[in-house]
Amino acid sequence: MKLNTGWIALSLACASLSALAADPHAAHWGYAGHGAAPHWGDMQPEFATCKLGKDQSPIDIPAADKADLPALTLDYQASAAEVLNNGHTIQVNLADSGMLKLGPDSYKLLQFHFHTPAEEKVQGHSYPLGGHLVHRNEAGQLAVVGVLFKLGKANPALNKVFAAMPSKPEAKAALPESFNPADLLPPSRGYYAYKGSLTTPPCSEGVRWQVLKEPVELSKAQLAQFKKLYPMNARPVQPLNGRTVQSSQ
Repeated sequence: MKLNTGWIALSLACASLSALAADPHAAHWGYAGHGAAPHWGDMQPEFATCKLGKDQSPIDIPAADKADLPALTLDYQASAAEVLNNGHTIQVNLADSGMLKLGPDSYKLLQFHFHTPAEEKVQGHSYPLGGHLVHRNEAGQLAVVGVLFKLGKANPALNKVFAAMPSKPEAKAALPESFNPADLLPPSRGYYAYKGSLTTPPCSEGVRWQVLKEPVELSKAQLAQFKKLYPMNARPVQPLNGRTVQSSQ
């Protein structure tokens, strides 16, 4: 059988972002009980940043002054996609879906995944679902675009993903058709920007965060469909510790 080297490379890249999920001896972290977020930093040495880090995510986005931020160019395209239940969320791995461009900086889109409720809050307001689109540049630095979902009409792009999401952890399924992640985005590209971290162990910092201001809709039925698998998989908001949050013009 001929190996698809593109998918292999992508799988390795995404595995590096999934907090040791592939290691059967890694501490079992989660969102309830002894493995819940308040305990992550004590579970093993590699997770220490979860309690010691000062630039942690998610945050409650405060009222932010408008700043001269670079345009958020999401140069996405349709690609083969694989839907994975990684035991903590539903994640969609993408073979070649394009780039995020922030001024002169370019980051390749690797995957997107979901949290309920949305991990980011905006001035104390919580949304029922959030999506994180994870990108990496050639230097290995990460940039995440956050999408907020509010209740409303059914979301056609989510339908494609949710119809294929496996119910068992570590199971995966290829989407029958190519998927364009641009279909998940709102029309407006206005965003909040701050420096943060991964929101799951090992909570590595140095992540460039962009949270889109305009939410998109999903239906109550779609939210219930996701919550059958993951009723709550959101880390609580973390202290700002003096960080500045900027708002695009």
